[in-house]
Amino acid sequence: MIKNFNEIISGIEKLNLPYTEFVKFMEDINDPFIVLIACILSLRTNDITTYPATMRMLKLGRTPKDFLTVKLDDLENAIYPVGFYKNKAKQILDIAYELYHNYNSAVPNEIDELIKFKGVGRKTANLVLAKGYNLPSICVDVHVHRISNRLGLCKTNEPEETEFALKNNLPKKSWSKINTLFVTLGQNVCKPTKPLCDKCNLGNYCAYYKKMNKV
Repeated sequence: MIKNFNEIISGIEKLNLPYTEFVKFMEDINDPFIVLIACILSLRTNDITTYPATMRMLKLGRTPKDFLTVKLDDLENAIYPVGFYKNKAKQILDIAYELYHNYNSAVPNEIDELIKFKGVGRKTANLVLAKGYNLPSICVDVHVHRISNRLGLCKTNEPEETEFALKNNLPKKSWSKINTLFVTLGQNVCKPTKPLCDKCNLGNYCAYYKKMNKV
């Protein structure tokens, strides 16, 4: 296990940072299909836009069967203005069709099977496993990638490398909460540029803090 990992997790939890409405929703929903389609909406879109779009989408349907009768235009209008909303609407309808006809409406619980769906990468697949199935998995987005490197949990260049590095070196029991904690830290404090280091208690572990303060 990576040295100081438990102290880092404890430090983030002690900050008691506020979750966005979308993060809280994803923590509580426990439905693989809804986690999947909500995560697709969230790609390249901030949580403030994603959450109401997700709520509008769910008024149209909550299961693959429901979406078989949803018109593309109606779904596009519901999820606008998420990024690439036209492409995402088509992806969601295509996935619903494939799940209903080829998977008995059951979202796969294996990464290799999930990434066969168009528009589903490892980030989305890992989130489905973690939040939809409560399986140990690490979803690495830009926040998790950035913060993991700043805190010395890995030295990687790409999110996929970060995923495997963390999985190789962190206890499984902590995997599923890493995304929520690191995303919340990244949204509130550890921002890409001008992080709010004065509001953080992880300076002793942070390479960025030590560099900026010449520690």
